[in-house]
Amino acid sequence: METSDACDLRFGQVGIACVRVRRPDAAALCDELERRVRSAPQLFSRAAVVLDLSHLLDLPDDGTVDALLEAVRSAGMLPVGLAYGTSETEALATRMGLPLIAKFRAAYEPEHGNVAPPATAEPSRPAPAASAPAQVAPAAPPGLGAQHHEGAVRSGQQVYARDRDLIVTGAIANGAEVIADGNIHIYGGLRGRAMAGAQGDEKARIYVSDFRAELVAIAGHYRVFEQIPKDLEGQSVQCWLDGEKLMIARL
Repeated sequence: METSDACDLRFGQVGIACVRVRRPDAAALCDELERRVRSAPQLFSRAAVVLDLSHLLDLPDDGTVDALLEAVRSAGMLPVGLAYGTSETEALATRMGLPLIAKFRAAYEPEHGNVAPPATAEPSRPAPAASAPAQVAPAAPPGLGAQHHEGAVRSGQQVYARDRDLIVTGAIANGAEVIADGNIHIYGGLRGRAMAGAQGDEKARIYVSDFRAELVAIAGHYRVFEQIPKDLEGQSVQCWLDGEKLMIARL
C-alpha cells in the first residue's frame, strides 16, 4: 500500500516585525501597539511579530513576559517567538514554548521620530508581515548585477532580491511587496510596499517613477502612508536615510 507524505517543510523569506520592548510595562505596550494597528490596520492587524527583550536592563520574569505577550495579542498582533539573545533568553523561550528568531528584517523604535518632511504620515519602524511566499533569487556571488523583474507585481505577491539591487519595470499593486538587500528601482507605479537595504544597508535607496506607496522602508526605518501628500503623489521620487531619518524627495 502506497503512502504519501503528510506535508512539505520548507524555509523561505518571511516578513516578521520586531517589537523591541523598552520597558516591561504590558499596559503601555498594548496602548502603543493598538495605536499602530489603528493607524494602518491593513499592515499591522494580525501581523506576525517577534518580541525583543534585549534592550531591557534585566530579563523579566516569566509572568511579566507572559503579560507582554498577551498585550501584543490584545493589540491585534500575533507574537510568534522571542528575538535571539542570551542563554537566559533561550531558557525563557523554552519555558514559554516559543521559538527563538535569530534574524528578522526590521526593528521597532517607537521613541524615535524617523520621518522627514514634507510628508505627514506617522513614523514607525516595524516591517509588516508578508502575505504570500516570496519569489526569492538565489544568493548572489560577488559582482553579480541587479535582479530584474518585468511586468506587474500583483496584490499578495512578494519579490525579493537577495544580496543585490532590484529593478522592476511594471506596476506594484496595493498589497504587493518588493524587497532588496540593495537599492530598488521602480519604473512604474508603486502602490504597494518597497523595502530596500533589507539586511541593514543604510546606504540603500529607493527610486520610484510614480509614487503612490502604502509603505517605503530602508534598513528597517519605514513610513506608512494612509494618504500620499499632494506634492509627492504620482511624482518621481527617491528615498534615502539621513542618519535615522527616512527622507523622501522629488527627483
